[in-house]
Amino acid sequence: MINKKDIKKKYYIKIRISIIQKEKWKKACSEKKISLTSLIINSVENRFMDNERRKVLAFIEKQDNIFGKIENNINQVAKIANSQKFISENEIRKFSNKLSEIIILKKEQNEMFTKIYAMLSR
Repeated sequence: MINKKDIKKKYYIKIRISIIQKEKWKKACSEKKISLTSLIINSVENRFMDNERRKVLAFIEKQDNIFGKIENNINQVAKIANSQKFISENEIRKFSNKLSEIIILKKEQNEMFTKIYAMLSR
C-alpha cells in the first residue's frame, strides 16, 4: 500500500544535461504547453502527456458537435422525404457530404483510439 507521505511532491532529482539539451527540452515543453516535470515523469512512466490529453478531449468534443449537426441534417432530410415524398438533388448532395464527413471522422477516431490503446498497453 502506498503511504500518503510518499505521494507528496517534496523530493527533487538533480540531473546533469548540456545547455543545448536543456533548451531543446524547454522548447519541446513550450510547444506542447506542458511543464518540464510533466514531460519527464510522463515519458519515464509511459503516460499520456498533458497536451495529448487535451488533443484527445478536443477531438472528442469536436466529433460530438459535428455528429450532432449531422444527426440534425439526417433528420431534416428524413422529414423532407416523408413530407414531400421526394428529395431534391441539392439535398441529396448535402446529405452525401455529411456522410463523407462521418467517414473521415470515423477514420480519425479509429487512428486516435489505436494510439490510445498502444499507449495504454505499454
